[in-house]
Order: sequence, then structure tokens, then C-alpha cells
Amino acid sequence: MAEDTITTTGIARHGATRLPSVEVDSFNIELKDDDGFLGDRASRKAFRKILDDLRKPLKKNGDDPLGKKASGEIAKSELDEALASEDIAAAALVHSAIEEFAQELAHVTRRFLKTKAWADTERIVVGGGFRQSRVGELAIARTDILLKADEFEVDLVPIRFHPDDAGLIGTLHLAPSWIFEAYDSILAVDIGGTNIRCGVVETRWKKAPDLSRATVWKSELWRHADDEPTREGAVKRLVKMLKDLIGTAEAEGLKLAPFIGIACPGVIDADGSIEKGAQNLPGNWESSKFNLPASLVEAIPEIGGHDTAVLMHNDGVVQGLSEVPFMQDVERWGVLTIGTGLGNARYTNRRKENSKDEKKSRKSKD
Repeated sequence: MAEDTITTTGIARHGATRLPSVEVDSFNIELKDDDGFLGDRASRKAFRKILDDLRKPLKKNGDDPLGKKASGEIAKSELDEALASEDIAAAALVHSAIEEFAQELAHVTRRFLKTKAWADTERIVVGGGFRQSRVGELAIARTDILLKADEFEVDLVPIRFHPDDAGLIGTLHLAPSWIFEAYDSILAVDIGGTNIRCGVVETRWKKAPDLSRATVWKSELWRHADDEPTREGAVKRLVKMLKDLIGTAEAEGLKLAPFIGIACPGVIDADGSIEKGAQNLPGNWESSKFNLPASLVEAIPEIGGHDTAVLMHNDGVVQGLSEVPFMQDVERWGVLTIGTGLGNARYTNRRKENSKDEKKSRKSKD
């Protein structure tokens, strides 16, 4: 019980299925076929492989319009430039890769939509680093067309915020509403297999109570994959980043909430431990002896003179949560994040007004 109190600090449970604005119907589903995990067919790496396979016969003839650079080393901006260039062969090559990838993404999305957890999904938001390019946007748009051609009544749209910001802004939707009335900003952490990003997120709640105008005020990025730290070293660096942001926010006069929202890969248990899916993080984060929320509460026990509360959820779930204000015209929606793998989550909006209407109807009947 003591440990549970330390890691949840009385606000909510980590990895909860019921959040203030939505029910998380499922997340991190691992669908398989004969070739392995389906998500691997619609990842950033999968797109690069498709591009590489298309270039192989051209390389043999010395006709590769993308030059000698390996497919995995070509920047997204370079592919975008190829699309818009006057080199028709280069543009056609990239378009061909987009078409093949869209076919794969459509196949994977159909499989999700046929699962019980994703039944009746009305809209799917696509995030992750792949989305932040013209190539990604075209692949998403083409996949949307393919799904509609198969008579799936679902819209596929790019995530609104920059994916780096979405992973931080989404943590606002883990927090209880009283935080927005009392404070104007929170601390957010987005942990990935390559980077750890920390930021101060301004709620702008007074301008938009639905949090649609929230923004990342300041953020810091650490590419931990380059440093190959130990688990303890990674936590130490994370704590320093957070303390630096606290100092900067206080110096600038922001009213920072005593709350840290965390987006982290894997299946997050209620006590803050990670059940599985954290294999790309530095060290063993799935150990029963390791608890990141507890470690942060111990290192940063107070913010602004108040006890620190920490809440952690799956990174795909959190990135999708940044879209909550813009999903109020549908009931059931999901997110797919295209990165190292394919993150996924499905939500059902919680209609708070329904409970009020039910009470009114009961009174009228009485």
C-alpha cells in the first residue's frame, strides 16, 4: 500500500483505461500473421525497405535517380524534395514507394478495424515521426482512399500537432481537471527508444477549456541512443532535465503544477512498473525492482511547495490523447503511430453531459 501511494500519489493509476475524457478501449495490440508482427509491415523501417527494393534494379543499370546514398540514410526532407523536383524519375520512384507502403498500411489498418476492440471506429489519427513529412502525408491520404474503396466507414487523418509536441501535450489529458483551474502549465516527459524529450506544456485553459490551444512552452531533447547510458544513468539525466525546466519555468513566472505526465513505451501496470515492450530503452526497465514514477517522486518530492504527483501511460496512447479536443464530433476513434514500430490505441469519448441528462430524465419521471 505504501508503494502504491508513492507511485500514484492519490490522483489515478498508471496505464488506466478510464481517463478524464476517454475510455482507452485497447492499446499496444500485437497482431500477427505468418510473417510475424503485422505492425512491422507499416513501420518507418518498412517504408525504407520498400524504397530500397525499388531502387535495386535501377542501381544495377546505374539509373538510380536518388543517387548512391543508402535508403536508410536519405533524410525525409530529401525525399520530399525528390517529390517536388523536376526530376520525374526521382518523383516517380518515391511515389511508387508511397503507393506500396500505403497498401501495407491499409492492410494492417483493416486488420485492426476487424478486431473486437476496434469495432465501429469512426476516425483514425496517424502520428509518429513518419507523419512529419510530405511523403508521410501522402501515404496517409492514399491509405484513406484505399480504405474507403473497400467500404470502410472510417477517416484516416494526420495528427494535428508536430509528433514531438503531441507526445508532450497528450499528457495533459492524464491530469485531473482541478490542475487546469489552479495552474497554467505542467511538466511532461516523452520517452522513446532513441530519445527522451522533456517539456513544459502551457495549458492555455482560460482561452480554451478543452485544451485545444495547449502548447509546448519549452522542451529539451536528449538522444540517449548515442550515449548508451545505464538505466540509472538515464533516470539521473531525466531528473536533471526536469529540474532545469522547473527552474526555468519558475524564473519566467509560470505557475507550474506539482504534476509530471509521462509517455513511455510498453504495457504500463497500475503500480507504475512496465510489464513488457520496453526492450529498446537503456537497461532493463521491465525489472520488478524498477519503478520510474517512484524514482521521480523520490528525486523531485515537491514542485512549488506541493507534493509531486506522477502519472505514466503508454506513449502511443498519450500521443493520441493530444487529439481529444478535436475528436468531439465522433464517439469512437483511434491512433496509429508510425515510427520504429506501429503504436496503436483505440478510444471511446466519455460523454459527461450524458450523466447530467440521465439525472434530469430520472427527475422528470419521478
